[in-house]
This record gives sequence, structure tokens and C-alpha cells, in this order.
Amino acid sequence: MYLTLALIGFLGGLITGISPCILPVLPVIFFSGGAQSARQKTEETDQAAQTAQAAQTGSSSGTTQAVLTEEKVKEKVQTVSRWRPYQVILGLVVSFSVFTLAGSLILALLHLPQDVLRYAGIVVLVLIGVGLIVPKFEEYLEKPFSWIPQRNVGTERGGFVLGIALGAVYVPCAGPVLAAITVAGSTGRIGPETIVLTLTFAIGAAIPLLIFALAGRRVAERVKSFRKHQKGIRLTGGVLMLALAVGLLFNLPQALQRLIPDYTSALQDQFSNSDQVSQALNLGGIVNDQNKNLSKCTNNSDQLQSCGIAPDITGIQQWFNTPGDKPIALSQLKGKVVLVDFWAYSCINCQRSVPHVVAWDKAYRDAGLDVIGIHSPEYAFEKVPANVESGAKSFGITYPVAIDNNLSTWTNYRNRYWPAHYLIDAKGVVRNVQFGEGNYASTEKLIRQLLQDAKPGETLPAATELKDTTPVAGSTTPETYLGTTKVVNFGGDEKYSSGTPSFSFPAKQRSNSFALDGAWSLNTQFVEPTGQDARIRLNYKASEVRMVLSGSGTVSYTADGVTKTIDVSGTPDSYRLLKSATAKSGNVIVTIPKGVSAYSFTFG
Repeated sequence: MYLTLALIGFLGGLITGISPCILPVLPVIFFSGGAQSARQKTEETDQAAQTAQAAQTGSSSGTTQAVLTEEKVKEKVQTVSRWRPYQVILGLVVSFSVFTLAGSLILALLHLPQDVLRYAGIVVLVLIGVGLIVPKFEEYLEKPFSWIPQRNVGTERGGFVLGIALGAVYVPCAGPVLAAITVAGSTGRIGPETIVLTLTFAIGAAIPLLIFALAGRRVAERVKSFRKHQKGIRLTGGVLMLALAVGLLFNLPQALQRLIPDYTSALQDQFSNSDQVSQALNLGGIVNDQNKNLSKCTNNSDQLQSCGIAPDITGIQQWFNTPGDKPIALSQLKGKVVLVDFWAYSCINCQRSVPHVVAWDKAYRDAGLDVIGIHSPEYAFEKVPANVESGAKSFGITYPVAIDNNLSTWTNYRNRYWPAHYLIDAKGVVRNVQFGEGNYASTEKLIRQLLQDAKPGETLPAATELKDTTPVAGSTTPETYLGTTKVVNFGGDEKYSSGTPSFSFPAKQRSNSFALDGAWSLNTQFVEPTGQDARIRLNYKASEVRMVLSGSGTVSYTADGVTKTIDVSGTPDSYRLLKSATAKSGNVIVTIPKGVSAYSFTFG
């Protein structure tokens, strides 16, 4: 498992490492990471060596002077560590891994904005750049570290600090591996497998940079003009570092990337569409003794199967709709048929599925069916118990609900879907698994069959026969997330990242996509306007369009020439924008005011 993850992480990082998104940092890597570490004598050291040779022909005092001069020569030659390229890349790997995997968690705990790490990295780049240009400034930088023996914090010897800064500001191109890492980090699901994936991805992405740094050193050692202008290399490195810092501050690297076609896109698509990669990146799907037999169940089967004893419900933060809100263990329910339903209250797929689960609970509770809802959040706001209870109440849920904020039970069931239904018989054995929406009539038939098996001769109520509103696959626009870690269907011309401050609608926008216009702040799970009249344009195909919003304000939207408004207030919730009798293709422009955050579009 770890070897597979390591290989996938490395290959994913390697593809990223040769993509256009590395171009902005290459000049700094070439000069400050590579060329500056070349071990070449400058004209100054050549003159010192000639002086030393002349002194050796003189008196004993001349010999002493020669020794001292030779020491100065050595000091000049060895000022820059030959390990500098490796130090820079090591610093980049360490900081990128830590900041990507745990940065959002650390900042959340400290109640700091997500951009703090990025701006800190830019400040460090500026300080190092000024130190390279002005040696006297470098001395001031070293003074706070004067207590460290043989300190290597200077701009010439210390490449690790430069790597740390680059790792904080380096934003690689998005891909399936990076998405898996950031989602795991943002939800707190950080385990050995996630760390392996993160480190190998960072190493894979850093190898092309290391090759470029070593190439810079090689050129500096071989090319005469480089050998004669070591001071110029240092100055150039400082200027390029300042230019990179300024460029990052004004998001110029993103503009550069937009001008250059992504020559790795085909390779990235081929890599991400691999079934093995998709399966391996399901980091929650770790097999253990409790869930190892779940794979014996065929997804969405219309027959009962035998798939092992149901895994425990574990790691639950809070229960409600139970006597005294006390926890329930599956072992307490032997002799009863149990339906475990994984859901999230703002998920449109769950919103269409939950009414069926509620109907089954009401129809068959007295006949021996126990329904347990495992609320596993997609978004941070779905971790708030009050929000979950409010959502459950709005759906008419009266059966027990377990708040699985750490996705512990989700992991124990190797689950990957919202919604997901696990049907358990009276002996505690999983007999059927349904992933996603639909197939409700079949599930209800199997519930009835298990109830009659548990209590032969039991008279059951009539089937609920609730209408199945599941859209036909491909008939609607896929669920569209707006946060940077899960963004899909973006159809704008800009780089979609937290570093892009403003957007404009493209002249042509593809179907089933969204684009932004105006000043926006892009966060990991939502977007919010920073200026007035920030807009989102959505091209869709659906019979119903909903939007997950939070905050306080009036949202307006225009479709088919008609403008309507929605008053948004309170906790995040799903708001209906459009509804028609049949699925159709259309266009809607939504204007979001300050104070309102947008999470996703969902479709029916």
C-alpha cells in the first residue's frame, strides 16, 4: 500500500515538476540555488593567490604572510557551500509538505488567515534578496543568530532558509494527488499514508528543480564569463529573488502561466483517469479486520449478499435523536435490521436520498428496522453540531444521528460516497451496499425481505413507493465546488487559486462550467467577494439549480432575462435558484454581496 502510494505521489509530483507552474521559480533556482554554489576563484582570489606565491619567495615573515593570504584564498573559494542546491531543495520539500498538509489546520487553530504563510514566505524572499545585493544587510540578518555555533543562516551558505521560503509561496498545478493531500489536510485525516503521499509528491516535484539548480552550478563552473563575475551572480540572484517576491505579491506568475499552454495536461489526464490511481488516492479506504469483507458486496446489487460483520460505529463526536443523546453500538441492535446511512446535510445527492430514508424509518420502525444516520461532513461548516441538528430537523429526521466529524466511521466502512447505505441483517452481517442515489425500490425490497427473515410471518406495511427523483447519469451538470481544494468545472481564463485577486468573465465559456467576475477571495472551501457586485456566471444543464451559501446579505440572480433575489442569513444552507419541470440547458448570473460566502452549486 505504502509503496503504491509512494509511486503515485512521486509520479504525480514529477508531472507537476515539469509543468508550466514551475517556470516562475526557475530563475531563482538557477542563480541562487545553483550558480551561486559554483566553486570558482574570482579575480580577487586570483590576485590573492599571486600575492601568496610572491610572498613565499621572501623572508620568514613573508612566509607567514603567505600562509595568511592562502587562508584568505581558501575562505573566499569556500564561502558558498557545495551543498547549497540540495539545501534549497530540501527546504522546499519540507516546507511545502508541512504547509500543504497541515498549514490550514495550524492557521485555523491560531485563528489566522490562510494567506499568512504565503506572505511570510514573500517577506523572507525579500530579506534574502536584499542580503544578496547588500552584504552589509546580510550581517544584520545574522546578528540574531550569533549564539548558534557555526551558523549557516547567511544568504550564501544557508540554502535551507531559501528553500523554506520557496516552499511557502510555491503553488504547484492542481492534480489528483495534490487534491487528495489538501482534502486530507483540511479535514484532519492525516495518517502515515497521507504523509507518504505528501513527501513523495514533494520530492517528485522538486527533482526537476534540483536538476535545474545543479545545471546552474555546472554552467557557472564551466562558462568563463560566470567564473569572472561571481559578484554579479550574487547580485543577479538577489534581483531575481526580489522580482519573484514582487511578482508573487501581484500574482504575475499566474498571468505568465495563462500565456503558456499546459504541455503536461494530456499526461496529467492520463494519470488521473487511472483506476489504480483513483483507488489508491482513496486515503480513507484502509482495509482492517472489521471491514475487509465489505468488498464482497457488489455495489448497488438488487440481491442480498454476505459481506461480513458490520464494522463498528467509532470516533463519534456527538449523538442526537437517541435517549439522552447517548451513543448506540451496533452490538446493542442484534435481532433488528439496521440501515446505516452516510450523509451530509448540504449535499444535494443526500437531500434527494434522505426523504426515502425518512419514509423507510417511519414505515418500518415498528416492524424492527433501526436507521442510523452517520453525518460525515464535506465542509467545515458541516462539522458544527447545531448546523447538523438544524439540517436533520428540516428533513424530518427523527432517527438517531451520529456526528462523524473526524470521518472515523467513514474510514472504518471504507466509504467514499455521499450518500451511502449499508443494510445489516438481524445477525449483524452486512447484506447490501448502495453507493450514491437511486435504486430505492430495490433497497426497500431488501429491507422488507430482511425484516421477514428476522420475524417470519410478520405483517409489513405497504411499500412507501416514494418517487425516485434521481437524475439520469449525464443528464445534469456535475456538482460544482467553488473552494480551491475541490474546485471543478471552472471555465474562466484565470488561474484558480487563492493568489488571484480579481476575475473577469471569459468571452466564451464552455457548457457545464462557472466563471467569476470582480474581486474575490478564494478559500479552501468557499469563495467570498472582496469588492462590490462580484458575480458568478454558471452554464448548466438541470431541472433544478441550488447554491450552498452562508453569511448575511441579499443575493440576486438573473436567468432568462428575469432577476430575482434571495435573502441569505444564518448558518450555511442550500438555496434554490431555479426549478423547471424537465432538465434544460441554461445560463444564470449570480451577484454575491460582501458578507456572503458561496460554497457550491448542486443540481437536480
